[in-house]
Amino acid sequence: MSAASTRPLAYELAEIFEGSAKTPLDEIMPRVLATISSRLPCDCAFILSLPKRRRLPSRQASPDTQTPALYLPPEFASFPERVLLYTLVKQPLFGSLIRHPRQIELTPLSHYVAQEERALLRKFNLDSLLLLPLLTFGETRLLVGALDCSGGRYWHQDLVAELRHNSGLIAAALEFRRKDRAQKFSEDKYQGLFHQLPLACALVNDDNRLCLLNSVAMQNLPLENGDDLLAMVRTEEHSMLLNTLRVVREGVLTRSWCELPLKTLRGPHWLKLSFSRGPGQKLAGGGNQSLLMMAEDVSERYRLADELSFQANYDALTGLPNRLHFEQVLSRLLKTKDNSQVSIAFIDLDQFQVINNISGYQAGDRLLCQIANRLKELVRKEDLVARLGGDEFGILMCNSSLDTVKQAAERICRQLFKHDFNWEGRQHNVSVSIGLACLNKQDIDIYNVVGQADAACHVVKDRGRNDWHLYCDTDPQIHRRYTEMLASVDIVSALSEDRFELYFQPIAPLHDYDGGLHLEILLRMQRPDGSLLSPGIFLPAAERYNLAPRVDLWVVEHLLQWGTAHPTLWRELSMVSVNLSATSLGDPQFMDWLEMRLLAEPELVDKLCFEITETAALSQLQQATRLIELLRPLGCKLALDDFGSGFSSFAYLKCLDVDFVKIDGQFVQNLCANRADQAIVSAICQLGLDMEFETIAEFVESESIGHQLRSLGVDYAQGYGIAAPARLATLVSGLSAPWLPLRQSQYVSGEI
Repeated sequence: MSAASTRPLAYELAEIFEGSAKTPLDEIMPRVLATISSRLPCDCAFILSLPKRRRLPSRQASPDTQTPALYLPPEFASFPERVLLYTLVKQPLFGSLIRHPRQIELTPLSHYVAQEERALLRKFNLDSLLLLPLLTFGETRLLVGALDCSGGRYWHQDLVAELRHNSGLIAAALEFRRKDRAQKFSEDKYQGLFHQLPLACALVNDDNRLCLLNSVAMQNLPLENGDDLLAMVRTEEHSMLLNTLRVVREGVLTRSWCELPLKTLRGPHWLKLSFSRGPGQKLAGGGNQSLLMMAEDVSERYRLADELSFQANYDALTGLPNRLHFEQVLSRLLKTKDNSQVSIAFIDLDQFQVINNISGYQAGDRLLCQIANRLKELVRKEDLVARLGGDEFGILMCNSSLDTVKQAAERICRQLFKHDFNWEGRQHNVSVSIGLACLNKQDIDIYNVVGQADAACHVVKDRGRNDWHLYCDTDPQIHRRYTEMLASVDIVSALSEDRFELYFQPIAPLHDYDGGLHLEILLRMQRPDGSLLSPGIFLPAAERYNLAPRVDLWVVEHLLQWGTAHPTLWRELSMVSVNLSATSLGDPQFMDWLEMRLLAEPELVDKLCFEITETAALSQLQQATRLIELLRPLGCKLALDDFGSGFSSFAYLKCLDVDFVKIDGQFVQNLCANRADQAIVSAICQLGLDMEFETIAEFVESESIGHQLRSLGVDYAQGYGIAAPARLATLVSGLSAPWLPLRQSQYVSGEI
């Protein structure tokens, strides 16, 4: 007997399996079975490797129907037993053995096997069969057996014990091999998926070094295997990155992330770095606190955020900071505690609308861009130049004395006046009006100083433009402008809270007395504290801040409502005059509303007379003509107010078919003593006779002025010498009495 045959069979089988992890089972198992067959007294040993058992319903007792793997010695590889054994698995006996494992020795076959199975075995000249119980080791399931074709062998118990012992060894070896290959497959699959991920991924060891990068990470991250993760970001970002790593390593969070800018790539480049607990195996780079890192490029989001921030804080046309940014910086300066001087300049481009109207908005946009660039050149680098809206610019000057601010304003006015702007062969003049104001850090908000600079700018506009003015709270011009700005806020509140009230003042006839009261409707506004605000303040503010159409609408609407509520009084009245502003004449929406509202009140409109000022008629001549065309068919009348105050010309009257001309008070107050005033009033009366309109004198303060007006041919008189304005709610009669013989009016009960 050879030396090999004296060694235990288990040693020989162990040597076959050792170091054969990469060798296919189809090559290993025949060697194993050949060794067993040569050492044991049998013609052929075989192994059936059954698939893992699938869970079946309790009623289903059939074995797994997947085809098992069959291994035979090399000399039996083409033997019919391969077909036989596959066939027997499907027969009742084998099926029973698989479901209820037990050892069986078919010797002789006729004593144990059903007739159909016995016939099948004899077809292949099989005399004896040894089958051990199903052996399960982990997920490995084996049926080990032996065949004899030489004539009815009885299987010796030593052979059975040896075969049973080595079948356990084979099962253990196959299970270890399966686990090793499954783990290798899992690792290969994991690595394949890892490298196929569309995000940059890497493993980070406990030294914060990258030990494994997938393909995306190698292409997009400025690091390689073994590099320090901290080298990817700026030093000031290290603490954030380390804190993010720490909370995951210490188990505070299972996953954490941070967004950091990279320092090694050109331009703004941001990454979102997410870390989670990775596998606990020993890494190639050392350490076992591996973290899985995923890096997502979020640069586009930051770019969009920067773009949105730019759009929110900068003007798209000029690239300058906008009003929002300007006010935010000004608000921060207001909260600082230092004593540095802060001043602002409010700049308005003069006659800018003329350029838009003549050369178009494209030309206007080009000029705005040029002005923006010139302003940046004419101030210090630390000064903030902003476009506040439309043709308005602002300059914020810190740490600058008043002399420096004034010099800057003078320089801007002088240089921009020299600015040549040509568009398609047209030469346009350029100038600006500048309002200056100093920031008082005792103010509670920034809008005080902005309003002060705006008021100073309007003073320059009134003065003739192309100049600058410094706000001073003792300046009467500034005070008036600033008061108007505050009044505009009060107007909006009064409209919403219905704090306006209608007043009236009589207009007395100087010649003919028809008995009906001729009155002018006036307006008063109550402050929240109940005091009255002078119309000389809030009406100019309404004009300047485009609130006049809303005020006029309120007056007309409430007057018509009063007339509807007092029909007897309305019928007694001779005429009711209502003022319309120039802004309302130029507002198509208001004019359309007025037409529809008057058409809805046919019983009231014939008593109405609408007054427009001389300056309004000239500036809105086309709209004034339209108003006349609207009023005539309805029976309304039209009066020209403040005649002679604006242009001192009679020629334009031929364009307006007016019913009344109200002589401006400047020609009436000193009428008795001033021959020039008498000549002007007389000329207006003669013009009225020739052009068929009646005259009304304003600011009549005494009976002597009334007698003088009557002698000159004036038709009506109005003023405090006749009656002071009174609340419309106090009017109890629409009838009048002659004024001159009487010192007080007799048609008002209560206050005058």
